[in-house]
Amino acid sequence: MTAAIEMLQKLQKEITCGICRNYFSQPVTIKCGHSFCQACLSMCWRSEALAFSCPECRQVSLDGEIPAVNEQLAQLTALGQQLIHQLLQRTEVQNHCATHNQVFKLFCGDDQTPLCVRCCQSPEHGAHMLSPIDEAAQNFREKLQNIQSQLGKGLEEIEKLIAEEKRPVVTWNWMISEEYNKLHQFLMEEETRCLERIKEVKKASKDRLSRYRQSLQDLMLELEEAGHQPNVELLQDLKELLGKTSSVLPQMAKAVVPELGDYPIPGMIEMLRRFQVDISMNPASASPYVTVYEDLKSVKAADDWPMDTKNPDTSVCHGILAEQTFSTGRQYWEVDVTQLPQWVLGIYTCYLGKKRPREADSYDSVFLLRCVKNKEDYCFQSYPGSLNHYVKGPVPRVGVYLEYSSGTLVFYNVHHSSLIYKFQSIPFTAPVIPIFSPGPPLLGIKPGPMILCPVISHLYTCCYSSH
Repeated sequence: MTAAIEMLQKLQKEITCGICRNYFSQPVTIKCGHSFCQACLSMCWRSEALAFSCPECRQVSLDGEIPAVNEQLAQLTALGQQLIHQLLQRTEVQNHCATHNQVFKLFCGDDQTPLCVRCCQSPEHGAHMLSPIDEAAQNFREKLQNIQSQLGKGLEEIEKLIAEEKRPVVTWNWMISEEYNKLHQFLMEEETRCLERIKEVKKASKDRLSRYRQSLQDLMLELEEAGHQPNVELLQDLKELLGKTSSVLPQMAKAVVPELGDYPIPGMIEMLRRFQVDISMNPASASPYVTVYEDLKSVKAADDWPMDTKNPDTSVCHGILAEQTFSTGRQYWEVDVTQLPQWVLGIYTCYLGKKRPREADSYDSVFLLRCVKNKEDYCFQSYPGSLNHYVKGPVPRVGVYLEYSSGTLVFYNVHHSSLIYKFQSIPFTAPVIPIFSPGPPLLGIKPGPMILCPVISHLYTCCYSSH
């Protein structure tokens, strides 16, 4: 409203005659650009004896003729008068109490409202702090000035901060970039060392197999030569030949199944935990040969687990599915298998339109990692896939990483931060469901539960958002 009043005051000045100080009546504009009422200019010029000058700027007009009426200025004057009249009426209404039609005289500090004299007599405002409206307005203007001053100081501080941001004292971008470069270099060096170790292990394995082969060839040749010896000589060498045979054959048996190398990848598990999801087991999908705990986070083999010694692979069908399904993004979960000598983990997807994974003909829909105990060793097998490697000790916790878009499924040894096996380029076209199987149990050994590990939520919360 204040801005509107200021604009109308400027307009009022423009449509007022400088001689009579009233609104223009038949306004005329002389050559210097100033305007006056036609009658006022005529009267002024008649009173001048010698020169006809502008009453405003005193510029002399040589001809002394009164110009024609400025119709545009006349229309502007009429419009300005109308607008000023409407504003005065509106101001009059705003300055009056709508209830009592009296001019506002006081201001209520409690209700922050202007009041007329009759409003002040109301019990509603009896105990309120009242002050003259001019005094209240002045106080409020002072408050506004203080606020404006504070805002001005705040604006100055912001401008300084913006200037400092443009020319920062500490170059964080450069320093952080250098730290990441250092990390990249460290990982590249670790990768080189790891690949070199794999190369050395592979060469050692090849050399060992070559020596085994040579030992077998030598033994076969010696046995062949012994077969042509006379009976007495053959029997005399029998003990030595049998001793060589008993020492070579067990070595050959150990060389048949390769050992799974343990190659830690620094920081891998911590990075994967960015994508860790909280999953639970679906009791409706459980095999009758497993027992599901009430928290839906643990499952163990039931006492009546069927022991099919002729076809042990059918035991992978006895398990349970997760409650959650995944059809996009990246997910990671961890499973504690400390109390299990044998177990199966993996995923099920019906992308080929197969039946449920606990049915024997549904293997084309599952991707599994299986742990089988053989005497003192533990053997990892993949389905489908070619993994059939042994490890010397149990793996207490297994991490499972799923990347739907690329069709990737990876298993990790969490405690060693090392890779166990990786499925890739799986053609997912339907939701994926995690699988858990706590068996088959070993004869004479009572296994414990397979446990879903809780989400470790405190890692990376300052650097990464939820996925």
